[in-house]
Amino acid sequence: MVSKKLALLGLTAVTTLVLGACGADNKDTASSSSSSSTEMSTAASSTADVVSTASVSDDPAVLETALSADGNWIVAATKDVTFTNDITVAGEFHDKGDDSSDIYRKLALYSQDADRNVTAEYTITVPTLTVESENFNIVHGTVKGDIVVKANGFVLDGSKVEGNVTFEKQEYQDSATLDKDGASVTGEVTVSE
Repeated sequence: MVSKKLALLGLTAVTTLVLGACGADNKDTASSSSSSSTEMSTAASSTADVVSTASVSDDPAVLETALSADGNWIVAATKDVTFTNDITVAGEFHDKGDDSSDIYRKLALYSQDADRNVTAEYTITVPTLTVESENFNIVHGTVKGDIVVKANGFVLDGSKVEGNVTFEKQEYQDSATLDKDGASVTGEVTVSE
């Protein structure tokens, strides 16, 4: 009888340690492509934070660099941002920054809580956003301005574009998804070729 109680007590202790270790590792665990790998705070930040290779900021200059070829696979705005010049999303990046993963790039225009529920959405205002990165995904929020797509796999996921979306080639439009999770474009969607 005593050995059964000790065995049960030992099993309970081991289970608690395993579950505690799994729960403590949540911030480092890779999440799905449609979810951010970092918890985004609703508090505005005017400096760049790097968390799990993500650029999280409300500074237009920091976000512009993060979206460039020298940037990161995931970029997140922490409040509404206005760019006075055109922005180009360039470079080849992989999901979660892992070169063995699929080519993927994400612009997160939202904050979320610990349970990954969207708590706020943000707007970026830009004259023209040119997308040269393959599989670029704009998640939630709003882009006020025109988007020119020069790569395959462009995705709007729960986001809205208040402007036109122009694809450089029919192939790019054919590979795009503009209506995932209620996404929309208020302007025209065209192919320039």
